[in-house]
Amino acid sequence: MVKNVLISQPRPAVLEKSPFFELSNKYGIEVDYKPLIRVVGVSLKEFRSQRIEILDHTAVIFTSRTTVDSFFKVCEEARITVPETMKYICNTEAVALYLQKYIVYRKRKISFADGSFTGLLELIIKHKSEHLLLALSEPHKPELPDTLTKLKLNYSPVILAKTIAADMSELNPSQYDVMALYSPSDVKSVTEHFKIEELPVIAAFGEATLRAALDAGMSVKASAPSPEAPSMAKALDLYINKIKRGEVVADAEVKNDEAKEEFIRVQQNKLAKKSRTRTSSTSKSSK
Repeated sequence: MVKNVLISQPRPAVLEKSPFFELSNKYGIEVDYKPLIRVVGVSLKEFRSQRIEILDHTAVIFTSRTTVDSFFKVCEEARITVPETMKYICNTEAVALYLQKYIVYRKRKISFADGSFTGLLELIIKHKSEHLLLALSEPHKPELPDTLTKLKLNYSPVILAKTIAADMSELNPSQYDVMALYSPSDVKSVTEHFKIEELPVIAAFGEATLRAALDAGMSVKASAPSPEAPSMAKALDLYINKIKRGEVVADAEVKNDEAKEEFIRVQQNKLAKKSRTRTSSTSKSSK
């Protein structure tokens, strides 16, 4: 039976509106919230060691609020005046709106995707003529920078935030039946403080988290997002329901996202074709 679940996220401001609150009522389980990591901005010294010139770029790609805070903090400490012409590309509307903390929100300067990888990539490609600055946290999934390199876009990666472990002194994994982990950093933090055999069943959010958990030898029985479980709450719901019915739950497996790979190949071909067309046009005009 599943009686206690740990969610490695901050406690919701309004608990009753959380999907995990509904899960708790549905199955009569206890749900605890405990962030296992903290993300902090880099120092000016750490930024400068990367030898990146912000003013050499015409657009910044943001995927988190922490990197937004760190970017403007670094600019302030380095006495860099960000030009009015700088464009901002965000993975979600929430990140885009967060920019209002630092700049006046204008649609022609700020654009945002729907939170999906392909949505963000399509938006970046629309700005392919810009000199892009990709704001990253350390560690990060290599998927986005690797794809931008494959597409031969003009971009520079820069680490603006880093992940550190939270205080684990009061955490006892053995009191939980399931631990829901949301990032590879969560996996790393747990494995640095506890032995694998001390851990309960793991629920993983995101392909990178699932890979990290499986590589670490964890028992992963639930994962999201997927067609049947678009959220962590739904993945836990399905798992708990199977356990309640006495079913044997198989280990979660990493599945290759063929649709995403095909999308990247299509974009590569499109950009390569446009590049050949421009080269051909330039050659003809020079004759």
